[in-house]
Amino acid sequence: MVEIYYEDTENLELSPDFFVGWFSEVAQKEGKELGDITLVFCSDDYLLEINQQHLQHDYYTDIITFDYCFENIVSGDLFVSVDRVKENANQFGVSFQHELHRVSIHGVLHLCGYKDKGETDEKLMRQKEDASLSLISFT
Repeated sequence: MVEIYYEDTENLELSPDFFVGWFSEVAQKEGKELGDITLVFCSDDYLLEINQQHLQHDYYTDIITFDYCFENIVSGDLFVSVDRVKENANQFGVSFQHELHRVSIHGVLHLCGYKDKGETDEKLMRQKEDASLSLISFT
């Protein structure tokens, strides 16, 4: 199940059913099963506060992932800064929708066990993001 919430940002009118189908397919490709995912789309300031309170980081980021996985069940909370997504989309020359999906699947891939702190891990994460994005179309 995927639930979508909005905190301190506009309602993007996203379909939980889309994310259920896509996240399920990605999880299955990783040998896992989709559990419960909560997507919280929020402002930079809202996510900064979470970053400061829970991770003791004092900087803006595009996503924070809280992992509640158990065995092969992929579950967690994904907090996504809509402000960062907009800025990233402009910086990378992609659509807002494309970047929103990239950031969202990045969180799911973390829940599947992928890291992005070292150069090798980051390269693999980008490959997994690209493979996951290729499963959907951007109209």
